[in-house]
Amino acid sequence: MRVPTLGSLGASIVVIAAFAPAVSAGQTSASGPAATKQTLPRTPDGRPDLQGVWLNNDATPLERPKALEGKQFLTEEEVAVLRKNAARLFAGDVDSDAAGGDNFFLAALANPVVYKNRNATGSGVGANREIDNRTSLIVDPPDGKIPLMTPAGRQRKLAADAAAFAGNSSSLPSGPEDLSNFIRCLTYGAPRIGGAAASYHNYYQIVQTPGYVMFLSEAMHDARIIPLDGRPHLPQTIRRWLGDSRGRWEGSTLVVDTTNYSPNSTLLGSAENLHVVERFTRTALDRIRYEMTVADPTTWATPWTAMVRLKRTDDRIYEDACHEGNQAVMEDILAGARAVEKAAVR
Repeated sequence: MRVPTLGSLGASIVVIAAFAPAVSAGQTSASGPAATKQTLPRTPDGRPDLQGVWLNNDATPLERPKALEGKQFLTEEEVAVLRKNAARLFAGDVDSDAAGGDNFFLAALANPVVYKNRNATGSGVGANREIDNRTSLIVDPPDGKIPLMTPAGRQRKLAADAAAFAGNSSSLPSGPEDLSNFIRCLTYGAPRIGGAAASYHNYYQIVQTPGYVMFLSEAMHDARIIPLDGRPHLPQTIRRWLGDSRGRWEGSTLVVDTTNYSPNSTLLGSAENLHVVERFTRTALDRIRYEMTVADPTTWATPWTAMVRLKRTDDRIYEDACHEGNQAVMEDILAGARAVEKAAVR
C-alpha cells in the first residue's frame, strides 16, 4: 500500500474544477466563449446537472511559485515549454520519482535532469497532469499566496506536517494517534485542497436528487451527503471529520456552506474553527468550475479563495482499499520508531 505524500495535502476537496473568472487578453480558458454556446444539461427538477465522474488532473500549484511572483498567467510559449519539460521528466525514459501535488509543476518549472523526491513512493513515469496558463490555484489574495498565519495556526500546521511524515520526523510517534488522519486511513478531509496526486486518488463522483447532492471521493471513499432544503447547521456541540455541510442554489451555481469540523480534522493548520464556502458551476459539457473560500481567524489573518477544475470522464471509480487503521503501514512506522528508540539507548 502506498503512503500518501505531502503533495496530496490532507485537505482537500471533494470535487474540483476551475478557471479564474476573468482571463486577460490573449489568454485561453475552457470556460470561455466556446463553452457559452453549449446547451448544458439539467436535472428533471430543472437544476444544473453536475452528475457524473470527474477527474482532477490539474498541475497548477496551490500557491504561486516565487519564480513567478507578480505573474498571474503564463504565455502560450511558456506553457509549451513547461509541457515539454514535463513530458521529458514524466512521460519519457527518465527515471523520475512520482511528483504529487505542486511538485509536478515545480519540477517542470525547474527542469532538472531527473526529478527526485525522498518522500516519493514510486515512479513518476506516465503521470497524466494538465499544465495550463495559470500560476496558482489561489485567486484571492491576488498574489496567489496563503495569507499570513497566526502563531497558533503555524504550530498546528507544523504538528500536522510532522504527523504526515512521522517516519522522517525527529519526533517519533508513540502510537497511532500521533499519525495523520490519511496515514491512518480515516479521511483525507474536505475540502481536499492542493494539486492532484501523481496518478491516483484524483476521481470524484457527484449524484443529485431534488433534496440532496452527494460528493464521493475516490480517496478512502469519503462521501458527503448534503441537504438542500434550507435546514440549519447542526448544534456546535456536534462535530464531524468532514464538517457539517448545507447546500443551496444561487442561479446556476451550487453553494455549499460547511462548519462544525472536528478538532481532529486538519486543513493546512485549521481545524474546528474552519468555515468553508464552496461554489460549483458547470461551465461546459466537460468542465465544472469549483471555487472555495476558506476562513478561520485563529489560523489565517484573512480568508482566501482557491479555484480548481473538474474534468468530465467516462472512467469509473473503483474501491480504494485503504481501510481504517491502515495496519500494515502503521505497524511498519511504529516498529521503526521503536527500533530507533532502542538503538538510541544502547
